Amino acid sequence: MLSPKNISRRSFLKAGGATMLLPMLHSSPAAMAAKRLAKPDKKLVIMYIPNGIVRRQFFPGEDKAQLPDFIGGFNADKTKEQRRYTNEPGIYDIDWTPTMQPLKEHANDVTMITGLDRTFKNGQDVHAQGASCYLPSLSPVQAEEQGIRHPNGRTLDQMIGDQVGYKTVLNTLEISCNGFRAPKEPIEFDNISWYGPGKIAPSIRDPRKLYDRLFSKDSLRTHVGDVTDLVLADAKALSSRLSSEDRATMDEYMTMVRNVEVRMAKLEKLLADADISVPKEEILPRGEYIRLQADLMLLGFQMGITNVSTFMIGPERWDATLMYEGVFDKPVQHHNMTHNQKGNGYLELAKIDTFHMQQYAYMIRRMKEIKESDGSSMLDNSLITYGAALGDGATHQYYDLPMILAGGAQGQIKQGRFIRMKSGTLNSNLWLTLANLMGVEMDSFADSHGVVSDLWA
Repeated sequence: MLSPKNISRRSFLKAGGATMLLPMLHSSPAAMAAKRLAKPDKKLVIMYIPNGIVRRQFFPGEDKAQLPDFIGGFNADKTKEQRRYTNEPGIYDIDWTPTMQPLKEHANDVTMITGLDRTFKNGQDVHAQGASCYLPSLSPVQAEEQGIRHPNGRTLDQMIGDQVGYKTVLNTLEISCNGFRAPKEPIEFDNISWYGPGKIAPSIRDPRKLYDRLFSKDSLRTHVGDVTDLVLADAKALSSRLSSEDRATMDEYMTMVRNVEVRMAKLEKLLADADISVPKEEILPRGEYIRLQADLMLLGFQMGITNVSTFMIGPERWDATLMYEGVFDKPVQHHNMTHNQKGNGYLELAKIDTFHMQQYAYMIRRMKEIKESDGSSMLDNSLITYGAALGDGATHQYYDLPMILAGGAQGQIKQGRFIRMKSGTLNSNLWLTLANLMGVEMDSFADSHGVVSDLWA
């Protein structure tokens, strides 16, 4: 008979021909020691803001810079002639510019990074290329050279999810805070995550649908069950008519399909004793809507449903009005405002940048409050990026991309700094760094030429 003294984490219970792995028994010394030594999983959030940012309110030293003129749709490369500042590489104290003010309470938890660029080719709409190329970091020129059609490649979040997603029910989670019911733009403007060329990982915009995706076992189980039953039936009928090589391929596919069932069973077990408030079905004020989506994502992290998520705070371009509560008295068009920065226009536009930064600060605050199994905070174990695909919305520039990085990555990052990269450093270098910090062994990503070594503690 097993006793608390000789029970280990790898003990088994055998009965009736079945073998079951024992759960973690906290009364055993081995279990208590394992609990002390075990680290929570790392989490990654890639938060995306649309339409660039007001440079002179965000970038240190640019408060007196000349206001940008509008440069149109397919010629973003021409703006490189207008570069106003060349970074002197180095590490400095954070300069709390107007847009950065909401993060002051998290001064020791964030790092500002400047000097990052992304390759671009004239000839395709800058906003579409901005969103869809943000995470693959592969320009149309590179895609053409590799015989890949645009949208390009498999995105960073999916590649990280491939390596760390085995621990969770969902490899990745894709969230958008686009509250518009009717589509205003092509799909490239409203998604940053792609399984591969032309294969979108669709973002979830409706809080109810996000809730169902994460927590409604009945809804999700019925859907997956129906689909799986159909696939299994079709595959069985087809298999008898296939060659031995194709049958092997089909067997691999069937294994993948069955894995869906296994993951669903895991989800049901996680949800058995969960107490989650169901979000109301209503049109939400902008801030409440964004924070609800964030809270649902964090609940997914807490329950071990996923560890990797993209979070679009809004869609690119999308010429429609939004109500920013507490900011404007009436709805405004964000994209339209980016092209009207003269006079006090940039100050009005910067109010939206500050509003977005407040939502980022909220997410950081909540992650500080959430405690993990070892007593650390969720923020201690996470990486949360905040950035845009355009350095400035008026010029559509692809250089000097705004970037903030929060979280401790389990002590691997030294925070509370301002890192000036050499101007022209590719954004893919940062993505490669994040992959390495998440435990993914990768020597290069897209057009990267190294990691951002200054980030490491």
